[in-house]
This record gives sequence, C-alpha cells and structure tokens, in this order.
Amino acid sequence: MTGTEVGRIPSGGFRELGPINWVLAKLGARTVRAPEFHLFTILGQRQLLFWAWAFYGARLLRGRLPAIDTELVILRVAHLRACEYELQHHRRIARKRGLDADMQAAIFAYPDGDAADRFSARQRALLAATDEFVKDRTVSDGTWQQLASHLDRRQLIEFCLLASQYDGLAATMAALDIPLDHPE
Repeated sequence: MTGTEVGRIPSGGFRELGPINWVLAKLGARTVRAPEFHLFTILGQRQLLFWAWAFYGARLLRGRLPAIDTELVILRVAHLRACEYELQHHRRIARKRGLDADMQAAIFAYPDGDAADRFSARQRALLAATDEFVKDRTVSDGTWQQLASHLDRRQLIEFCLLASQYDGLAATMAALDIPLDHPE
C-alpha cells in the first residue's frame, strides 16, 4: 500500500458492483465495522468471478482443517507477505478462534527466539510448511513428512490450497493497492 486512500482501482458503487455484490459489500463492511469493505468493493467489480472466489474463500475458512490451524496459516502467510490488510482482518478472527495476542506475536516471531517453544509439534509443522510454501513455492520432503504426521490426505491438500489462496490474495491486494478498511 502506498499510503493512498484510493488505490489503483477505485471502489465500485451500485452500478459497478451490481445489486448482489453491492449488498455483500455493505454487509461485509458492517461485519468488519468499517465504513467500507474495500476488498469487496474492488474485487466485486468482477461480478461472477467475485462470487466464485468468495465461495471458494469461505469454503477454505470452514474446511477440514481446524479453525485455529486455518488462522495460524493465514496469519503466517500475511506476515511473510507483509499484508497489513489480511493481518487487520485475521488478527481479530484468530483471537475468536483461540490465538490470543501472545500466540499471534509468536507466529510472527517464529522460528526466532523462544517462539517455537510456544507451539505444539502440529503447529510447528504447519508453520514450517507455510514458510516453505510461501518462500520456496513448494514444501520439502522432510517438512512434508512432518506435516503428514499430523494431517490426513484431505487436510494436506487443503493446507496447500489455503496457503496459496492467502498468498495469492496478498499479491492481488498489493498489486491493486487496496486501501485498509481501518487505516491507522
């Protein structure tokens, strides 16, 4: 984000979003307690594609991985990609799902210092796999074996889709220069 409040694509109104996406953007803004839900008012301009993406994203948030694992992965991806938009939204969600401020700080500090000691073996495997997935675009055999000792086949597939969804979303938000819903 360059600090502008507009971004590269201006937010869409009723005409650009269409009635359904306009309502979804309004409901989203109310949910996040912001005057505007910029992600929806910008991506929503690509109407049918937005619906498919929103359904896919919502399904990943309620998938086979436990909610706390999902948020751990999302926070780590957002941290690695320095995506403040994702961090603003998912810090709150993660707190509701059991990752308090101290655990979130440990997620951001991992693997440095005592941060790794705060996590279970399962969480360390998820964090290591997320780091490799984002940085290397794959997961090494050793890290995969660690992850596979905690996740079943479907969860392993879902992990990859979740990490790639939030990595790609972070890149999209950066390229479009989407403004924060809660600028500080």
